[in-house]
Amino acid sequence: MTEQTKKQVDLIIEARWVLPIVPRSKMLERTAVVVSNGVIQDLLGIEACKLKYSATKTIHLMDHVLIPGLINLHTHMGMTLMRGLADDKALMPWLEKHIWPAEQELVSERFVRDNALFACAELLSGGVTCFNDMYFYPQATADAAVQAGIRAQLGLVVLEFPTAYAADADDYIQKGLEARDSWRNSPLLTSSMAPHAPYTVADATYEKVITYAEQLGMGVHTHLHETADEISRSIDQYSVRPIRRMANLGLLGPNVTAAHCVQMNDEDVNLIKSYGVHVAHCPSSNLKLGSGVAPVSNMLNETINVGIGTDSAASNNRLDMFTEMRLAALLAKGSTGDASVVPAFQALEMATINGAKALGLDDKIGSLEIGKLADLAAIRIADVETLPCFDPISHLVYVCGREHVSHVWVSGDLRYEKPVNQSGVFANIEPLELKEIAFLWQSKLNQFKA
Repeated sequence: MTEQTKKQVDLIIEARWVLPIVPRSKMLERTAVVVSNGVIQDLLGIEACKLKYSATKTIHLMDHVLIPGLINLHTHMGMTLMRGLADDKALMPWLEKHIWPAEQELVSERFVRDNALFACAELLSGGVTCFNDMYFYPQATADAAVQAGIRAQLGLVVLEFPTAYAADADDYIQKGLEARDSWRNSPLLTSSMAPHAPYTVADATYEKVITYAEQLGMGVHTHLHETADEISRSIDQYSVRPIRRMANLGLLGPNVTAAHCVQMNDEDVNLIKSYGVHVAHCPSSNLKLGSGVAPVSNMLNETINVGIGTDSAASNNRLDMFTEMRLAALLAKGSTGDASVVPAFQALEMATINGAKALGLDDKIGSLEIGKLADLAAIRIADVETLPCFDPISHLVYVCGREHVSHVWVSGDLRYEKPVNQSGVFANIEPLELKEIAFLWQSKLNQFKA
C-alpha cells in the first residue's frame, strides 16, 4: 500500500504494551492505537499499522503501558485547597469544627473554581481523565474542567441547611438544575443529582431528588454508610439503617452511586446488590477518618459494581488513583486473609470500566475499544524503581505511581505531558497560576486549621 492509499488519521500512539481492559486481562504488545476525531479507530500491531494508516502525528512510547484514562468515582473538587487543614480528626468533628465553618465563610464561585482547577491539574498529572464530583457552585467546577479539558460528571448537591451557596433544599435543587442547563451541550460534562447524605437530607427532599432524576434521566450520587455514627443516628431517628431507609423511599437503583459503603452487614450488601447500586470505594479517606474498611471483596463476590474514588484532598490528602488502586487491593487481602482477592487487574477494572459503568458512560469510556472516546494515559516503566518488569498489569498497581504518568489524552487531545527528567506540562493550565491560587487561599484558610 502506498502513502497515497493509506488511510489518513489524526493520531497514532505506538506503545510497548497496551492494556485495553476489555477483553479482561488481555495485554497487547507492540501495539498501535489509532485515533481520529477523538475516537479510537483501530488497535493493531505496530508493523501492520504502518502498512494501513498514515497519521498527522505519531507518538512512540516503547517504554510505556497505554491504558484507558483512570476514572475517579468520588470527589469534592472544591475542597482541594483545604488539604491538610484539619488532620487526624474523626469525620463529624472534622466536619463540624473545621470544614463546615471554613466553607460557611469562604465558599464562593471564585473559591470553588480555583480549587477545582487545582484539582484538575492534580488529576490529569495522575492519569485521570474523568471525575465524579459533588460540591457547591457546580458551574464553577464545570468551568475549571472545561478549561483543563478533563471529563466530569457533576453532582448537583442537595442539603437541608443553608450555606453560602443556597438557602434550603429547594434552593439547592433550583440552582443545580440551572447550572446543568448551562453545560448540557458540553461534550465533556454530564450531571447527576447529589443528595449529600442520609444525615443531611430529609425524606421529603429525597422524594424530590428521585422525581427529578427520573424525569431528567440523571444518576444519583450520594454518601452512604460511611461511619458507625451515621448508622446509629439513622436507627435513633428513623428506626432503620440508612440503606434500608433509602430503599423504603425508592431511592436505590442502577442509576445510584453510593460513596464509601464502609459499615455494611450482609443485609446491606444484599440490598445494594438487589437494586443494582454502584459503590465508590474510597480506601484512603476511610482509613484517614477512622471510618473503617469497606467489605470490597464481599461486594465484588456478590457481583456489585465497585469503582474507586479519592474523596476530597481535605480528607485524603491526595487525589492519587494509583495509591487508591494499590490500597484497595492490599486492604482487601489484609482484611480477608486471602492474598488472591482483588488481584491487580481487578483493581485496574475498578479504576476504569467499573467507574464508567457507574456513571452510565461505559459505552464511551473506561476501556480501549474501537468506537470509544480516546481517553488514554501512558505510564512509563523504565526508571530504576520500576525495573525489572515481569508483569505490566501487576506493575501498574503495585509498583508504578502517578509520577510515572507521561501522557494523558482526553478525546484524543493531549492534556498533559511529562518529558523524561522534566516537569509536567498541561495544555491549558499554568502551574505558576496554581501556586498563586494556593498562596491566596491558604492565607484565608489559616484561621480554620487544627
